[in-house]
Amino acid sequence: MKPRPTLFSLCILLAACGSPLEKPTSSIAPPAAWQGPDDDGAVTVSAHWWRSFGSAELSGLIEQARLANQDLAAALARVRQAEASARIAGAALLPSLNANLDANRETLMSGDGYSGIDASSEEKRFDSFSAVLNASYEVDFWGASAAGRDAALQRLRASEADRATLELTISAGVASTYIQALALRQQLLIARQNLANAEQVLELVQSRHSAGAATQLELAQQRSLVAAQKRQLPLLAQQQREAEIVLAVLLGQPAQDLKLTGRLEELANPGIDAGLPSDLLTRRPDIASAEAQLVAADGDLKVARAAMLPKLTLTASLGSGADRFHDAMRNPYYNLAAGIAAPIFSGGRLTAERDRARARQEELLGSYNTAILNALADVEKALSSADGLDRQRRWQGEAVEHARIAFELAETRYEAGAETLLNVLETQRTLFQAQDQQVQLQLARLQASVSLYRALGGGWRPQQPL
Repeated sequence: MKPRPTLFSLCILLAACGSPLEKPTSSIAPPAAWQGPDDDGAVTVSAHWWRSFGSAELSGLIEQARLANQDLAAALARVRQAEASARIAGAALLPSLNANLDANRETLMSGDGYSGIDASSEEKRFDSFSAVLNASYEVDFWGASAAGRDAALQRLRASEADRATLELTISAGVASTYIQALALRQQLLIARQNLANAEQVLELVQSRHSAGAATQLELAQQRSLVAAQKRQLPLLAQQQREAEIVLAVLLGQPAQDLKLTGRLEELANPGIDAGLPSDLLTRRPDIASAEAQLVAADGDLKVARAAMLPKLTLTASLGSGADRFHDAMRNPYYNLAAGIAAPIFSGGRLTAERDRARARQEELLGSYNTAILNALADVEKALSSADGLDRQRRWQGEAVEHARIAFELAETRYEAGAETLLNVLETQRTLFQAQDQQVQLQLARLQASVSLYRALGGGWRPQQPL
């Protein structure tokens, strides 16, 4: 004789019909290799990528920002909110259990009473006591509760990835701003050195003018150059201070407490292994966030579809009661019930919610593809920038050296009366511009390394697979 299926076994069977959430399929195929050149001495990006610059001060600043930055603190709070939301969504898969303890006294104040109350003229006061334990469970026929829980878990992972993205952005911002502050300090030092040179030439022109060997025009030209050099100093000092203020905000501290001691020439220029383009999809937290949001949208669509189908709710209660408190537990009883509720007419609301969930899924698919394209473009731009800046810096070093030689020769010849002041001024201006450009190229190259680290995900790895 075959066993007959019970209601419980049928519920378990139907609840198992829910399918797991599906990972998205992107239409973007990563290229086989990067267009930028490979660095033979490059190292793989690590989670502490900033240490490769060889600056203990920079490492300390980034660690401080990761602990004290207020935006990161807010992001961590959002992660805790998503974690709580996931627990709330998971609770729908479990039965709910409630306990009720009731005590009631009913007293007839006048009259004979009526059928709607228990008290009467013969028994004006009526007491009752009860204790009830209620349990209810909605059978997850169509996998809606499981899909809602999985969607909440995906949003938790997306929130964690968003926090990692913000942490990487802030770390890169600290590194970039720190390098900029050091570069401005270096430019300020060069400007002071060039001002000293200009004042030295001015003394020479004044001596020659006193001796009748230089004209009033030459003296005015050199004084104009000295004034222009002096004008540069407060401008560079202001820019340096502004960079330090921005850095202090990223560190979560007042600008007055920030004291930098590093030097631009002390920073190493690290070689970075970009890896394969296909690896980038698992190394960028923003891509992971977009993927998790898209997977969560699949769960939302399943929930919206299930809302259009019947629901089965099972309830059970165990209780006892009496007219006197000490007899309240002497009359136990239980109650079992099952109910099916099916939507018939909702004015198109359920259909609209399903359509909205489907459109949201399509929107997030576009965002996911865009995140992949942007990530690939970020790496390509950083690699191209680093390569171009390396070649410019090689030639700029020669330009600075030759400009220095030209200025020294022009100054010596002018002092001997064999050169015009116009050539001295031109070679001095060329030297200052070459030195300033050299610092700017060094700044751009270091910031390109920071951009490449950020584009490659900064050594991030997901804590658990999607």
